[in-house]
Amino acid sequence: MGEEREDPQKLKRIAAAAYDYENDPRWADYWSNILIPPHMASRADVVQHFKRKFYQRYIDPDLVVEAMSSTGASQSTKSATAAASSSPSGSSNQQPRQRNTGSTTTNSGASPAAGQNLTSVRWDRQTIQFSINAWRLIVVVQVFVVAMLAIFPLVPRSLSNRAYRLSFMGTACSSLYSLYMLYGRPRAWNLQALQVYLQSIIATKDFIYFIYCLTFVTSNLCLMFALIPILCRALLNVAKFLRRNFNSSSLYRRYLEDPCVWVESNTTTLSILSSHAEIGIGFLLVLSLFSWQRNIIQTFMYWQLLKLMYHAPVTAGYHQSVWTKIGRSVNPLVSRYCPFLNAPISAVQKWWLR
Repeated sequence: MGEEREDPQKLKRIAAAAYDYENDPRWADYWSNILIPPHMASRADVVQHFKRKFYQRYIDPDLVVEAMSSTGASQSTKSATAAASSSPSGSSNQQPRQRNTGSTTTNSGASPAAGQNLTSVRWDRQTIQFSINAWRLIVVVQVFVVAMLAIFPLVPRSLSNRAYRLSFMGTACSSLYSLYMLYGRPRAWNLQALQVYLQSIIATKDFIYFIYCLTFVTSNLCLMFALIPILCRALLNVAKFLRRNFNSSSLYRRYLEDPCVWVESNTTTLSILSSHAEIGIGFLLVLSLFSWQRNIIQTFMYWQLLKLMYHAPVTAGYHQSVWTKIGRSVNPLVSRYCPFLNAPISAVQKWWLR
């Protein structure tokens, strides 16, 4: 009977291990939002654990995923038990039986203390991680509220502009702190080490949004349309945090579960909305070059960022689909009414696809 019960889970674990995660854009987005230290992110067992959790969440909800802490605890318990059992057997050949009994008592008394220390350290890490996530949640909620305040039309213009900049500053700080928690600092402050460090973080969503916020927080041009990606990101982060940490709360189940489930089930829709807004902002910046608020450097930097979003795995799927739709609509019109623009457009496309 036990084998029959375990067989379905074995098959599910085999299917989860054989799943092609690299070609699933949801996995890149899921992995980029996992908050774990860099030394743990490089471990194969940690990656496999989160792959199974991803498979359970998006592919097969019936898959049972064991917690990593219980596995580590069982391994440490087994090693402690093996050490305790081997030490009396080794000492029995050299010491009297009475002395051996005392050493066994000492070892058995020390092992629970060691287990308690490991448990306390583990709980301390969990508490610290929860506190960090809670702090990020507070920042994200503040960003969401301030962004809504900036968009609301009845707010005075001076207050709206301050809220606009505070939204970008809060998101930039949150993204920068997330990069620090996930990837740490560069190993050295020289050009080669900085280059290696930037290559490891340049394609992450946190770095992309950090540059996105810097582009607008340092500009005199106030585009409320640019807050749409910030609002979508804040919604996703709040929903994920609440669903992950307060799933058993009665207050959450009564008032917040349905909105959080709706947000998480519409993650793709929010990402597509963000990509449409980001590309639309690029064209608005091009149009602003013909006004008195033009900023050539900001426009150039933002289009470089759009190019990065087009190639980065975490945003490539959404941006490429939007650009494909734009090409289907614009290319026939250009070929029909403005054929002289084909050469400049092809040159821009070569630069874009490099």
